[in-house]
Amino acid sequence: MPRAQLYFLSNEYYQDFPDDKLMQNKDTIDGVPHSRPCFFAFSDARIPEIYWIVPISSKYEKYKRIEQDKIKKYGRCNTIRFGTVLGRNTAFLIQNMCPATEKYLTPYIDKNKQPIQIDGRVAADVEKNARSVLALAKRGAKVIFPDVFTIFKGLEQQLQQAEAEHSSLSAGLDKPSVPAQLHRPTERTEYPAKHRTSPDKDMNGR
Repeated sequence: MPRAQLYFLSNEYYQDFPDDKLMQNKDTIDGVPHSRPCFFAFSDARIPEIYWIVPISSKYEKYKRIEQDKIKKYGRCNTIRFGTVLGRNTAFLIQNMCPATEKYLTPYIDKNKQPIQIDGRVAADVEKNARSVLALAKRGAKVIFPDVFTIFKGLEQQLQQAEAEHSSLSAGLDKPSVPAQLHRPTERTEYPAKHRTSPDKDMNGR
């Protein structure tokens, strides 16, 4: 995967993993409408080929109000975090995060084809809280909207299948084909010449 932090999710993902709790709404990033929200990504601790992606929303005020309501109700809120992306205030919706692989991700790049980066402190804060929320979800807490563990299992199966196919292909390439075996040159066996008696010797009895 390219060294980037922000990505867009392909339509294929929504087809392969239909879930009405996934972020489906259109969002606007840097004044440009996108068919899918932009996501902040970090690797899974156990299977680094799988990434946890956190949707980013430009609806800062809306999610600030939701955050305050949660703080009043629960005393804290780590399912929504905030930070700037391209100089704009944004909300990182950990409550809507989901797993994905490189197959489904397209890096968000600028006009110079360079990956968009965010402040390191914001990235660290979002990842730390996302991992904490994920740990709660693994213990059964309903803190993430999509069915992320079913999706994760599907992605893991995809990776295992791809690895099995790659191993099978590699084994096939190492083994000579039948035509190659048929046309392989064989070693000629040299037989020692039999001792022959000179005709003169036979005639003379010597």
